[in-house]
Amino acid sequence: MDEAGYGPNLGPLLITVTKWRTPECPTQCEFYKALQPVVSANNHFEGKRLHLADSKVVFTGKDGFASLERSALALLGCVGEEIDSFQKLWSCLTRHAMSAVPEKLPPWYHADISLPVAASREQVRDLTGRLQQRLQQAGLHLAEIHSDVVIEPRFNRLTLADGSNKSLALTRLAFALLRRAWCPDAPGRTLFVGDKHGGRNRYDELLSEFLDGHLIFRMEEGQTLSRYRVGGTELRFQVQGEQHLPVACASIISKYVRELAMDLFNAYWAQHCPELKPTRGYPNDAKRFRAAIEPMRLQLGIEEHVLWRER
Repeated sequence: MDEAGYGPNLGPLLITVTKWRTPECPTQCEFYKALQPVVSANNHFEGKRLHLADSKVVFTGKDGFASLERSALALLGCVGEEIDSFQKLWSCLTRHAMSAVPEKLPPWYHADISLPVAASREQVRDLTGRLQQRLQQAGLHLAEIHSDVVIEPRFNRLTLADGSNKSLALTRLAFALLRRAWCPDAPGRTLFVGDKHGGRNRYDELLSEFLDGHLIFRMEEGQTLSRYRVGGTELRFQVQGEQHLPVACASIISKYVRELAMDLFNAYWAQHCPELKPTRGYPNDAKRFRAAIEPMRLQLGIEEHVLWRER
């Protein structure tokens, strides 16, 4: 599991979980070694291999978005999803979402984008086929990909609620998403790996909210790694979790959806403010963008909490 968009004031927070089946105990599986003919942790192969690494590493340089897109669409192809638009992408990733309080979508999310944007469709199909073949040869199976798209008003509602804060909201959202893909009673061994949530070292109390009475055994807690066991599952929260390929894949999907969402956001406001410079939503530039669109926001009657993430 990994997320994108935790820090910005504009745009959605994305959290993604990828679920894999391995031929051996998951703690022993060397994903990069098994997939080496078609996957690389660096970008030295110029599109001949999928670049699967932390999305911040993939999304760099002039070919960064195309590389991110190739990897994201190939991964989705391996779970049987041929994605040709943003709305289909959103729908496929969130189809199993359980939201007790459905949020009305801000107007910028009603538009659509044809995909792929920067990558070649033929190249995506070729890399998807090669990845599928290599996964089969290695005895690996990418079983599921799920995301939670936390739009701006929902983000505000969760982070500003009594007894909550930004860190608590992220952890609870992550555990709710985890439970879509993970059954604590499943037979065999399961390994969960996720990034640390800010300065949090202890996760068992929050995890217990989603486990219906299952016992949680604390293995270790520290600044770089916290580990727990629930039945046959080991859960790890660690610094630089993206060094594990399944976490890197979750990071890539989250970043790809977030970047496309920001393209829709910028396109919406450019229609109303043609001279407006686009933003990626991070704090300093977000303040510039917010000030520039303020008269138009008031004219359009868009409430501030629909646009601006307070925390």
